Amino acid sequence: MASTVTRPGYGQLLRTRGAWTFLVPGFAARQPFAMLTISIVLLVQHTTGSYGAAGAAAAVTGVSMALFAPCGGRLADRYGQRAVLLPGVIVHTLSGLTLTALALAHAPLWALFAAAVPTGASVPQIGPMVRARWGVKLKGSPLMTTAAAFESVTDELTFVVGPLLATALCTAVTPAAGLVTEASLTLLGGLLFAAQKSTQPAMTIAGHARVGHDSALRVPGVRVLIVTFLGIGSVFGGMQVSLAAFTESIGRPGLNGVLYGVFAAGNMLSGVVCGAVAWRAAPQQRLVMGYAALALTASGLWAAHSVLVLAALGLLVGMCIAPALITGYTLVEGLVPAGARTEAFTWLTGAVALGQAAAVTVAGQLEDRLRDGAGFLVPMGGTLLALATLLALRSRLVTLPRGRTVARGVGHRVPLAVD
Repeated sequence: MASTVTRPGYGQLLRTRGAWTFLVPGFAARQPFAMLTISIVLLVQHTTGSYGAAGAAAAVTGVSMALFAPCGGRLADRYGQRAVLLPGVIVHTLSGLTLTALALAHAPLWALFAAAVPTGASVPQIGPMVRARWGVKLKGSPLMTTAAAFESVTDELTFVVGPLLATALCTAVTPAAGLVTEASLTLLGGLLFAAQKSTQPAMTIAGHARVGHDSALRVPGVRVLIVTFLGIGSVFGGMQVSLAAFTESIGRPGLNGVLYGVFAAGNMLSGVVCGAVAWRAAPQQRLVMGYAALALTASGLWAAHSVLVLAALGLLVGMCIAPALITGYTLVEGLVPAGARTEAFTWLTGAVALGQAAAVTVAGQLEDRLRDGAGFLVPMGGTLLALATLLALRSRLVTLPRGRTVARGVGHRVPLAVD
């Protein structure tokens, strides 16, 4: 239940010293990520004529990102974000352009998969890096929840703009335009963000001495959150493929970006509200309630057979996603030591990507074989399975009381236990 208690809000958050130096380039650098999957789906479907092949190529990209993102997060915690970003954006740009060229040349599917692996593996993890920078700036302040909400809103704003831009480029210019633009923006935005050295978290190496660094995956609560974020990824992936198939089936492919934008807009609007409300309910309770609402609304998508109904349901599904995402990211602060939070955030981001990858694959196969909105069964199944896991293991999300660990320097030393 929300209270009327006043707490720091967005205005105070945005007045945090030095915040704008990483917020603006961070927004520019994360924008291409929202274009990647839909650009691959539209390009490969155009060159092969199969949503199954398109979904599989996008899935390989997503799986690769999910597997390599936590490694990148851990390296960023240890050696600094700049050291990971600079080579990453170059590799991503080159591999994305290679994938585009292979698709246009009607290369075999295995060749597209081979190019999709480095494309996904090198996706810059800008969102987790920005969240880690907020952690340095705020250091356990009540503004952390507001920052989590702000980042969710920012993510969803990119998912309003990104699919619309990618769809417009692929349908109005050329099917390759979306992926080429994504690669170019990644290079420019990533280099700009990497140049902001003053706000990046300190490395977990002091001098030449390496200190112990346990993986965030060892925290039981993080593993529970990974499962819940897999379910959220199934919504993103299932809707991307299914909306594209639906709009093509009615002869209006240009509506794909609009419908997905409505879905993302619902996510963004509810994220704004979540960050502006002081919540009395514990975050674990809010996560369970929000996820139950997500599973319920996602279960109705397969029955929608008109643009208006699908838009309305998509808006509701989007409105249910933001509270789950915000609460999950907020829980990381209490579950994970500061020196491993970038890694923890990338595990969650990777889980979304992995769930999305599996969803686009399954939804693509369902749309090819069954049609009639069968791909929408994927968000329903993914969220229901994740909800069951969350209900069974929610006790593992209880965070340690503040003061149980003390970090000597934020993101710099391994936390020391306090007796």
